Amino acid sequence: MSPSEDAALLLVTVRRHLRSLAMTTDPAFPQEDWGFLAQQALEKVLKASIVLMDQEPPLTHELASLAALAGIELTPLLLGLQPFAVKARYSAEDTPLPGDRILLLSEIEALSNSLEARLAP
Repeated sequence: MSPSEDAALLLVTVRRHLRSLAMTTDPAFPQEDWGFLAQQALEKVLKASIVLMDQEPPLTHELASLAALAGIELTPLLLGLQPFAVKARYSAEDTPLPGDRILLLSEIEALSNSLEARLAP
């Protein structure tokens, strides 16, 4: 497969995560679960960007490292999703979201849309 085809496949999962996030903006939905989905969507956008550059993304959940490889500058709000990669999944402690769900979703959608525009024929 070409890099653009591989990146497009990753974006299928990103779109699924984004739909789930949009349906769960209610604060009653556990923040740890919401944050995990948001972190996963962002991670996949970054990895798809790396793939589109015809590179193999590393096996890491580290958002800052992936963003550097993708040449994308993440806002502090998006970098605040890092604890949801592992800690929020395995810890019984509360893991607060780094900001408003709608704003987080909007920023991830913007990155996803930008990547999709690069894939358009």
